[in-house]
Amino acid sequence: MECDSPQKQMPAPRIFVERTLALIKPDAIHKTDEIEDLILQSGFTILLKRRLQLSPEQCSDFYAEHYGKLHFPHLTAFMSSGPVVALALARHQAIATWKAIMGPVSSIKARETHPDCLRARFGTCDLRNAVHGSESFSAAEREIRFMFPNSVIEPIPMGDAAKDYLSRYVNPTLLTGLTELSKKKPLDPFTWLADWLMKNNPNKPKISDGAVVEEAAV
Repeated sequence: MECDSPQKQMPAPRIFVERTLALIKPDAIHKTDEIEDLILQSGFTILLKRRLQLSPEQCSDFYAEHYGKLHFPHLTAFMSSGPVVALALARHQAIATWKAIMGPVSSIKARETHPDCLRARFGTCDLRNAVHGSESFSAAEREIRFMFPNSVIEPIPMGDAAKDYLSRYVNPTLLTGLTELSKKKPLDPFTWLADWLMKNNPNKPKISDGAVVEEAAV
């Protein structure tokens, strides 16, 4: 009996993209550009961005799960004390990755255990800890809808849908480009491939070679 080829035995890779909400809190609002750069360098896509001033009532609704806890009044007062920046982020394992980048809730503890995390660098205490992130998938969906009520985010292809999209629209052209790249062996393969893809984009508008120039009526 013939063995199946390795390609048939190996399961097809699955692509799963998550979304999470990031908030830059009032105490770190002056570091927004720096924090956004770190977000992009970490492989996130910023789907939506909004700068806003929350009212105490809105903060109470947003942090409803903290209602009844001793820190709740201080939390809502702080979060409504100045503007915040809300960011809807996307990438593989977005929730866990963003939580790791933020670090421990306490900025004081973070400086001891995770000195390079955002809360260690930009926060000062448990309350004023620079950034917020969604705790779970369901929390992320709720928080993104809360901060961006008028926005519609198209579903991100995942699993078989992502595989089908890549197979249909990306792989044919990309594989041809990679084949040409291996033949040419340029010194800067990334720039060469980028230029090749721009020139050979199958969706590029067609421009007629014979341009017609109309003379203005005299």
